[in-house]
Amino acid sequence: MTSRLHQREESWNSMPESEAFDQETETSGEEYSDVSMEDQSEENSDDTSDVDPPSPSLRTVRDVRRAVQPLQATADRVGQQVEQFAENLDRLSQRTQRGQKDCRGVLPAVTAFKKIAHDTVKSLKSVHFPERQHQQTRSWRSRIRSSSGRSASGSVHSDHGDDQGSKTSIKDLQRWEEEEQTWELLSLMLQVEYPIEPSVAEELAIEDYHERPAQENELHRYSSEKDVWNNFLADHNDAWERHTVVQWLKKCADTSSQDIEVVVKDLESGADRGSGLWAHSWLYSKEAIKGQKRLRSWPQALEPDSPGIDVSLRNADKTKGLVTQLDPDAITRQGRSLETQDYYFERATWLACWEMARRGKDWGYIREWCQERVEGWRAAAMRGDPRDHSNSGLHLQAGWQTRTLWRRTCALAAKNGGIDKYENAVYGVLSGYLPSTLAVCESWNDRLFTHYNSYLLTQFDNYLKEEFADRTPHALIQQHGAFGFKMSAGHRPYSAIQLIERMKRTEPTAQEATSLLKLMQGSIIAKSFDDFAIKQGVRLAQSANAHGKSRIIPNMDNKLLEGSVTAEISMTDYDMLRVLTHVLLIFQDLGIKIEDPERRVAADNIVVAYIDYLSKAGKHQLLPLYASRLLPDQAVVCLARQLPLIRDHRERQTMMKLMESYGIDLPGVLMNQLKLIILDAPPNPKSNTAFTSLMILEPATNNLDKVRPVRRNFIGDTITNDEHDLIRGFEWYLLMDGHWRQTMNMGAALYKHFLRSRGLAAGRLLSKTVTFSLLSLSKTGKLLGRAIDISKDDDEDYNVNGENGNMDGDVETPIDQQRHLLLNQAASFLDFERFFVALDAIEAWRDVAARSYESRETENKKLSDEWRLAFKKTLQEVERTVEPLLQGWLQYARDDKEAALFKDIRIACMPEVVLAYAEVLNVSARYASRDYYLKSMDLAAMIAAEGSNLTDCFMAAGRMTELVTTFAHASRGVISADEQGSKVAKSKKKLKGRSMDIWRPNVIVKQR
Repeated sequence: MTSRLHQREESWNSMPESEAFDQETETSGEEYSDVSMEDQSEENSDDTSDVDPPSPSLRTVRDVRRAVQPLQATADRVGQQVEQFAENLDRLSQRTQRGQKDCRGVLPAVTAFKKIAHDTVKSLKSVHFPERQHQQTRSWRSRIRSSSGRSASGSVHSDHGDDQGSKTSIKDLQRWEEEEQTWELLSLMLQVEYPIEPSVAEELAIEDYHERPAQENELHRYSSEKDVWNNFLADHNDAWERHTVVQWLKKCADTSSQDIEVVVKDLESGADRGSGLWAHSWLYSKEAIKGQKRLRSWPQALEPDSPGIDVSLRNADKTKGLVTQLDPDAITRQGRSLETQDYYFERATWLACWEMARRGKDWGYIREWCQERVEGWRAAAMRGDPRDHSNSGLHLQAGWQTRTLWRRTCALAAKNGGIDKYENAVYGVLSGYLPSTLAVCESWNDRLFTHYNSYLLTQFDNYLKEEFADRTPHALIQQHGAFGFKMSAGHRPYSAIQLIERMKRTEPTAQEATSLLKLMQGSIIAKSFDDFAIKQGVRLAQSANAHGKSRIIPNMDNKLLEGSVTAEISMTDYDMLRVLTHVLLIFQDLGIKIEDPERRVAADNIVVAYIDYLSKAGKHQLLPLYASRLLPDQAVVCLARQLPLIRDHRERQTMMKLMESYGIDLPGVLMNQLKLIILDAPPNPKSNTAFTSLMILEPATNNLDKVRPVRRNFIGDTITNDEHDLIRGFEWYLLMDGHWRQTMNMGAALYKHFLRSRGLAAGRLLSKTVTFSLLSLSKTGKLLGRAIDISKDDDEDYNVNGENGNMDGDVETPIDQQRHLLLNQAASFLDFERFFVALDAIEAWRDVAARSYESRETENKKLSDEWRLAFKKTLQEVERTVEPLLQGWLQYARDDKEAALFKDIRIACMPEVVLAYAEVLNVSARYASRDYYLKSMDLAAMIAAEGSNLTDCFMAAGRMTELVTTFAHASRGVISADEQGSKVAKSKKKLKGRSMDIWRPNVIVKQR
């Protein structure tokens, strides 16, 4: 197994990339490049604004390399990612024991996939960080101004034109961040659903182990809330699952959003205060209050009811009265206002606090942040989350003082409302009060976080009531009617799948929730990934067939969708196909099965589409790995579609070994690739019969007595792409050991297809490319013990005395018997090959004969001699190849059905071949030797002989008149040839003692 993996890794490291992939990367390089071209474009635009365009000049090698470098970097990175995913999947296939109760087998692969995504994110951030930071800054400021009344323009510089050029690159960064988050989520949820024992995790040194708190058996009334919380998570599987999702959402917000310190630094300028003045809190309102106190010479704090205060202490716009004191609740207590800049400051501060809570920052971080800004009271109000396990968190020996009352108080503050929605949202996160947090949600992640956070804290409070009643101050809560409300405030709690479905269909998350990665994340959380994969497989099939029938994936109807919300996906969504494929295969390794055949095919469409992408990318050695994860029949069909694209001999050999090592049906793949191509290219619909007559001779004329000459270039040179694919597909049989009968049958089937579709040029190419001799030499080594060409009777290896020799020619050895059996099984293939070789010989002769006039008229004796030599050579080739066909062609059918088919082929082909051969002999008698007329007469005798089926062919084809006319012309040619003094053969040896003298009227016959 190790050697096989090593072999694959070596092949991955040396994989070529196809031209299709090169073109693809060239078109996508501008959208997804490791090198930013922004500076260059700006420089060019500046130059062209002041000077005339430079005259065209030749590019240097350095210019070309500079232009190609971004595209090549993209191609190299994408190729490396594809190979890394494949390597980890291959290790997963060897390591995993399907049906394991835990996820120990698949978790290392998920971790590796996440690392690949993380490295890509890191690389893209190094390139696009300034653009990303600028975009996030604008988003922050728009959130601050959304309800503050300040104009969004002015202090924010609009860079729409500059951003437009880099938008796509930022999208790529965001997509890879989301993919990394998806792998993180999958890792966590697998450990929740298929937990690994801590001892096993320690023994295997599993990375990213998500350890569940252990259950404490000795909890008592003085146990800390941290211990109670851990016991709660250990006791309740649904709570542990919700806690895991909440922690994942916090991490996502922390890693993909702008750093808090950067946000605060930017908000300082937005609050109209310089760096370092953030600690002055309500700066502008404070100055107004101080001014009033100085005017009034007031020794104590101003009160709202002080004389004239409503008139004198107002904001800069003179529209509202300002607060008279600066304590945190002065605004709500007095019902007065702040200066506009201080409102911005207050909103920005609460927004920062919301972000810290949303990102899961521990209380120590929050306290330090607030103390630096002299806002320690905010940190004190936010202390008490039982999930905070930092050294600065909640470690009180609770007694009855659980934080239930504190959470209720936070909920009340969130419900009744502070001065800003972000203040309410902060208290809502701490208490689990749902409506206040929903009000500030900006994304799918935010809304999922608020729901799960609320469900989790509510479940914890209920757990405390049931298990630790003495710790919960029910009486105190009941004394205050203001506490008599539910945390959900009318929002019905949903199960995971209900919540995910609801977010797909309702605003404001409907659009984001229907993106492919969000749908995938939702399905992982809702434990419905198999259903998600099935429905996306249906959408993929519909997309593939939207603009015509796809050869890769058959179309599917909407029956399996059942009104579900799905995302658009196409065969070109390569990254999405990669992620979907590997997640699907991981779940399959965990034992998740899709029993229904139609649903299984729909899910496997994703893998098939990814295999097609790998093939286009030139990663052919990866195809067997992924195909082996399909159903056996689907794997055969999938690979059969891709093999014709592989043309390199060494790469084909590697593919054959890999397919065999993965247990894929090799004969099935090779057979299906040819059948599928034939099905995709049916015969000409204008043909009334299966096989139409060949067109070797010139078209018939009205003069029935005129012999039709052989057409020049009657085979032609046109070969369709499908025909090329068929020939390349049949070449694979040279690499497969054994399977002699199937090889011969498939080769004969190809020849029949070419005859039916009039693909004579393709048939000729096949007869030259994959010859019987090559097939025999490639397969007899395993079948007979030595590689020989069994079509040759004079093979030295099997006719000399010795190990394989036969001392007695009358005794047939087992080797001879096996050889005759192989020949019988190959009879039809050999007949078809010889037929196309004969056609090629006739066309070559016609091409040489067409140059006869030029050779006779020239005074160059050398040119004339060369033509005569070429004519004689092509004529001999015609004789050698055609005459075996006349002895009996296609006589060995396997059954009655094939016998009838062969009869139709003979009727369509043999009359034309015989007439063409007769014309060759007649013409050659005029240019070479009159003795060829004798052969023409012999041909007539052969056709008329008893047992010959050639007469039946002419009768069935209705062409007997043409045959008689042809031989009549040959007879007249004999007589006229003597009158013209044609050359007679000097030797009668080659004619076996026969002579043409009988046709000469002036010859005296000697009496004996």
